[in-house]
Amino acid sequence: MAQLTRLTLDDVAPDLRARVTRFPRIALDRPVLGWILLRIVRALQPLMRAKPVPGIRITTVRAASAIRIHRPDDHRSPAALFWIHGGGYILGSPKQDDAHCGHVAAALGITVIAPAYRFAPEHAFPAPLDDLHAAWFWLLDQAGTLGIDPARIVIGGESAGGGLAAALVQRIHDEGGIQPIGQWLFCPMLDDRTAARRELDAARQFVWDNPLNAFGWRSYLGTEPGAPTAPAYAAPARREVLSGLPPAWIGVGSIDLFRDEDAAYAGRLKDAGVAMRFYEAPGGPHAFNKIAPEAAISRAFDADALDWLKASFAE
Repeated sequence: MAQLTRLTLDDVAPDLRARVTRFPRIALDRPVLGWILLRIVRALQPLMRAKPVPGIRITTVRAASAIRIHRPDDHRSPAALFWIHGGGYILGSPKQDDAHCGHVAAALGITVIAPAYRFAPEHAFPAPLDDLHAAWFWLLDQAGTLGIDPARIVIGGESAGGGLAAALVQRIHDEGGIQPIGQWLFCPMLDDRTAARRELDAARQFVWDNPLNAFGWRSYLGTEPGAPTAPAYAAPARREVLSGLPPAWIGVGSIDLFRDEDAAYAGRLKDAGVAMRFYEAPGGPHAFNKIAPEAAISRAFDADALDWLKASFAE
């Protein structure tokens, strides 16, 4: 991470600044107060207003966890996206990505599957990953009913969801059987060792900073981040052998806390012979494309991601 002094709005892309200044920092990392705030935010999640996309039907089924299914009226492809929402491993909801999932489903004529999962610290690793693993096999089992070709599924996610997506891809690879054809990772939270770098606290990144990062990883791992070793699949960037994994798209903003760990993982995938596209958005903080989806930088970012996904299904 190049920025070891506090970031300012001058570091943010101009068309993102107005939205970024209004994005609150919730002090989840504060003792006692953070626990209360986390409970409040989680209690408000069911009240979140859905953002349906015209022409997309949304249904929710109960399997190992609640699974939100986005299906276009113009369902013209048997391909599918298995999408995992973010939230620092500690909160979030598939509903928060209704617009994103709906736009992808509409643009490509595919089905998008968005499963829920349990949260740390009450349900630390491997519980969230186990939930998603079960949802993956539910999808394979139901593929025929849903009109999905199990050999044409991409696994994707954002932030902690991107980290869980990368971990799930690794676990499925090691188990054998039907494999995803790609991994679609938006600013993924891959490496607990970033959180252990306390000098990064000074940068105070917008949206998600290193003190929050340490809280998220500590909750998920059940130990302090940055230990000499971590369980397999807990922190995907720690995996030594990356050869044989499916092609990947990784996108991140240049001032995102995760920029360096994402670039490093992308580089290692490429060195291991994995087909790889890495997209870095200048002046983009964490999850900027969700905070200001109408901004030019966000539209360019999302267009590159969608182009890669479309090409993956066409191969």
